[in-house]
Amino acid sequence: MAFESLSDKFQNIFANLKKKGKLNEQDVKLAMREVKLALLEADVNFKVVKRFINDIKERAVGQEVMESLTPGQHVIKIVNEELIKLMGEEKVDLTTSSEPPTIYMMVGLQGAGKTTTTAKLAGMLKKNGKKPLLAACDIYRPAAIKQLQVVGEQVGVPVFTMGDKNKPVNIAKAAIEAAKSNGQNVVIVDTAGRLHIDQDMMDELIEVKEEIRPQEVLLVVDAMTGQDAVNVAENFNEKIGIDGVILTKLDGDTRGGSALSVRAVTDKPIKFACIGEKLTDIEVFHPERMASRILGMGDVLTLIEKASEAIDAKKAAEMERKFRKAEFTFDDFLEQMQQVKKMGSLGDIMSMLPGMNKQLKDVEVDDKEISKVEAMIYSMTLEERNNPAVINPSRKRRIAKGSGNPIQDVNRFIKQFEQAKKMMKQMSGMMKGKGKKGLLNKFPFMG
Repeated sequence: MAFESLSDKFQNIFANLKKKGKLNEQDVKLAMREVKLALLEADVNFKVVKRFINDIKERAVGQEVMESLTPGQHVIKIVNEELIKLMGEEKVDLTTSSEPPTIYMMVGLQGAGKTTTTAKLAGMLKKNGKKPLLAACDIYRPAAIKQLQVVGEQVGVPVFTMGDKNKPVNIAKAAIEAAKSNGQNVVIVDTAGRLHIDQDMMDELIEVKEEIRPQEVLLVVDAMTGQDAVNVAENFNEKIGIDGVILTKLDGDTRGGSALSVRAVTDKPIKFACIGEKLTDIEVFHPERMASRILGMGDVLTLIEKASEAIDAKKAAEMERKFRKAEFTFDDFLEQMQQVKKMGSLGDIMSMLPGMNKQLKDVEVDDKEISKVEAMIYSMTLEERNNPAVINPSRKRRIAKGSGNPIQDVNRFIKQFEQAKKMMKQMSGMMKGKGKKGLLNKFPFMG
């Protein structure tokens, strides 16, 4: 999970602070030393760490904190505010040009996930009512054009290509003209990356930028490369000039050094984060929500947004009625799980709930378990799905065989299903009239 190791360290540091009734200057200094080490281990830029720690110390040793009834909480609040400031205060949206099409130029090194991210961005913009066109300007990497066509088709966005014999600048210009003719109001130009930064690469990108005059140049960097991601961002910004950063593979970055350094070093906002391999796994970067995740406070707002997108409100209301009347079937359970899968991995979902990072520290959250359960339900007859009471030992053996699971797993799942059914009925009674805006109404499976 993103920021997992950094989040664990921070929570341990602050747990010790909260135990103290009063804080003195030495307590704050010791805590800040541990925070500093945690950030350096997370591969955060040294200058950024130094400035960050000094800013916190300056505020944390003040009279208001020292005389507070909850000094530990006060220090955590300061760290949270400084983390938000470090990552950019607030989200920064893409800008659009006054005359269509709006042109976004994607740049970055090979291996950062630029082509896939280009399709993810196009899919997001299409979902928001735009009509994007992808321009295949990477003529060097083998199969780069074909890859863009494949991912473009998957998100339902057309790809403009002229093969790999034309100059990238000519392809980009022709794509813009094609977009004007076809009424497409966004052009996303996928440029070539290199294994490392070289002058030829930069000269070509500068030429493309000067000719097409993009609304924004978006740099795609691999979050898992830590400090290298920051160096790449600094180089591209100095030589070409970028308007924003998209962090990829953030779900695999347990440290978080790049997310905490890029904005501070380049003074350019992180606009999006890619948090999975699916083409829908891209989200707007919210500094305050990311800071909340790092400090183990969860990210309920993002969770609710994901639930709103993935879960049908009418179906959720019908599911709630079934819970209250204990009419919840295996088919309903299957439908809920499939909607949950649209929201991302179970680990990411759970990490958005406050305090869950610590609770899940020694728990293996395996998405394959969902597939196992799906196989068991698909191996049941219609009667068995609607009335679990008819499932006798011989039927369980058939379900186990059909799903490729041990019979013990089938027994365990059916028992857990029945227990969950009883629990949800009790909970719906307790929460009646109280949870109109809560997750339970939107997302019964979370129970």
